[in-house]
Amino acid sequence: MRIPSLKFLKTFQIVARVLSFKAASEELCLTASAVSHQIRSLEADFGVTLFERRPQSLQLTDAGALLLEHVEAAMARLELGAEQLRGRAVHAALRLQVPQFFATEILIPRLALLRATQPDVEFRISSPPSPTFEHGRDIDVSITVKRSGTADLHCTELFPQSYIPVCAPGLTPRPLICTATDLGHQTLIMHNHRPDLWAQWAAMLGVEPLRPKNVIQFDTMTAVVDAAEQGAGVALVSAPLAARRIAAGTLIRLCEQELNLGESYIAVARPADAGRVQVAALLGWLAENCRGAASSRI
Repeated sequence: MRIPSLKFLKTFQIVARVLSFKAASEELCLTASAVSHQIRSLEADFGVTLFERRPQSLQLTDAGALLLEHVEAAMARLELGAEQLRGRAVHAALRLQVPQFFATEILIPRLALLRATQPDVEFRISSPPSPTFEHGRDIDVSITVKRSGTADLHCTELFPQSYIPVCAPGLTPRPLICTATDLGHQTLIMHNHRPDLWAQWAAMLGVEPLRPKNVIQFDTMTAVVDAAEQGAGVALVSAPLAARRIAAGTLIRLCEQELNLGESYIAVARPADAGRVQVAALLGWLAENCRGAASSRI
């Protein structure tokens, strides 16, 4: 049997992910009709229908789902093989993706220790603004916030996530009780990727929905914490990640309660990547050092 075009299989993989010829065409820089033609060509090659075409959407058929499973596995092995070949000519490189606030509070202060464990490895670190991003195909290890692991990824739990209200020492003459009335007199600082946190905080305490004096939103948790540190208002922040600033006295914790949503910081890697010596060493180092950082609250 003639093997279909690798280019067409890649197109199928992207269409299966976004379930839209138009969205796939934009990602591939092709016309929607060209994308549709490639899919029909694959369907003709295999003699099966890969997508149910509905007026406003696409849906994978059982045959399409089976093909996607094999295409994903094949593409992952091709990417891994290409990376291993490149590694013969250059220093080994590990691509690590971490949330910005995790990077500044946990990773960067310990970066020299990490480098000492793998001195011959080139670390390429990227930091998306949201802590809940997905693990990309071009990444070896991602650190993300999830309520549970992902079945198709190798997952290493680092430490549980929880949230506490904090502000600058001079913002209030006394620690807040964190009632709706208390918070109603304050400016609340929010992370626009997690706009529901303050509502969940109020629900946890069983108080009325919060009606703050003002609201400031940022698109990174680093900016949220920096603004709170500068006295801009009260922020609900990660308890383990803000611990260093609380210990230094630049932030004060306003009450003992913590909002726990069942989330954890998790390091994830594709199973094929997790078996590589450098990736396994990185996962082990993250597990040991991050758990220690969170438990010691330094």
